[in-house]
Amino acid sequence: MLGYFVAEVTARTAADLMGIQYNTAALFYRKIRDVIAWHLAQEANECFAGEVELDESYFGGRRKGKRGRGAGGKVVVFGILKRGGKVYTKVIGDTKAKTLMPIIRRKIRPDSIVYTDCYRSYNALDVSEFKHFRINHSTHFADNKYNHINGIENFWNQAKRVLRKYNGIPKGNFPLFLKECEFRFNYGAPKEQLKMLKKWCW
Repeated sequence: MLGYFVAEVTARTAADLMGIQYNTAALFYRKIRDVIAWHLAQEANECFAGEVELDESYFGGRRKGKRGRGAGGKVVVFGILKRGGKVYTKVIGDTKAKTLMPIIRRKIRPDSIVYTDCYRSYNALDVSEFKHFRINHSTHFADNKYNHINGIENFWNQAKRVLRKYNGIPKGNFPLFLKECEFRFNYGAPKEQLKMLKKWCW
């Protein structure tokens, strides 16, 4: 069953392939996500240093009206990516500076180089203990080889691709699915993911 999970086979398809009840497969998948979330929570105190990218994203079904920042009915997620390393995600209630800055200070070491877009909540970084660089997405996606947030945006695209196949996730369950995406990104190739899950689950 772990192999099916790593291969991104849905619980319904895994149940059909294994000849078991869907509820049994769904429960097993839920327990795998619980294990992943627990272990990632143990890693959450690890601080990032060096070059770090920050961004927020909005998850939820397609709706008419405003998209992106300020769109209604979406789950807001804040992401921190260490270049060449791992990503850390957190579901947040809003994107105000007073919400983001405690997370940033807890997760990133002082004097690190922090890259963001031009969202106003990141203004606080200009007078902080970090070296702050911005990229203006209204004009271009990168100022030079280094000034960009392509890494964290790549993670958002990967996460939304993984989640899209579920055709809607209840908000109460969303954090577990988000941590699944974080795990898949951080532990790379399926072989490595399977190796880690076997270690965690058995």
